[in-house]
Amino acid sequence: MSGPEPGDPYFAEQPPRPYAQEITRHPGSLRIGVLTHAWGGRRTTAPVADAVSHTARMLESLGHRVEEADVDLGLDWEQFVLANTHLWTANLTATIDELAAALGRPKDASTLEPVTLARYHYGQRVSGTQLVTALAARNRVARGLPRVFETYDALLTPTTPELPPPAGELAEGADELDGLGWIRRVLDRSPFTTAFNVAGTPAMTVPSPWTPGRDCRSACSSPPGTRTRDACSASPPGWSTPAPGRAEPPRCGREPTRSPSAPTVRRARR
Repeated sequence: MSGPEPGDPYFAEQPPRPYAQEITRHPGSLRIGVLTHAWGGRRTTAPVADAVSHTARMLESLGHRVEEADVDLGLDWEQFVLANTHLWTANLTATIDELAAALGRPKDASTLEPVTLARYHYGQRVSGTQLVTALAARNRVARGLPRVFETYDALLTPTTPELPPPAGELAEGADELDGLGWIRRVLDRSPFTTAFNVAGTPAMTVPSPWTPGRDCRSACSSPPGTRTRDACSASPPGWSTPAPGRAEPPRCGREPTRSPSAPTVRRARR
């Protein structure tokens, strides 16, 4: 079942053909922007940056125009973090209150994990004015970030700025954080995909060269109101398997093999 429900303010366009067929259609030559480092000064670690660079060179070798992109988020990074904290915690608090009332359960450490309880208490203190301000900030991102697609058909970024951490690492010391501290930690570790979610731009994360047990992934985003089919099919299935005569794709943590004639990522002309 698919399609909009009566009263939906917006909805995804119905595809003209099944998605399984979409990826078999050649997208033509695309303009692809590359954003390696996130907003707020967060630097992508070398292994992940190397994997993104390799992906960019591979896309260029397939006939696409690939350039480093300057992407305006629409507001300051700290404003972005604070707005998301107000939105997320206020929604969480309302949801917990509703579930607790329906189930007759307490809202304390006996039913909620420390991180969830900290966000619940933070959300209780979010005012109506703060919530409206946060919604306005989200609107600025939704209108600011997609402007990059006036220049590019797709945007290539890391999924996260670093290799995936071991299970449980993100929660270390979390019981000492309040709601804002926890969300700041989460957004610091995942700044790219959060921005796409807030902006409402279609995005997907796809496997990149890897090391055993520690995935490297890249994210592709495309303009609002479109699908990421073009971005996905820009590199056909099996691209990570080297063709005859080509060097093996690099694995995270190792310098990519590159011939003197290999294409480079160009700076966008403004």
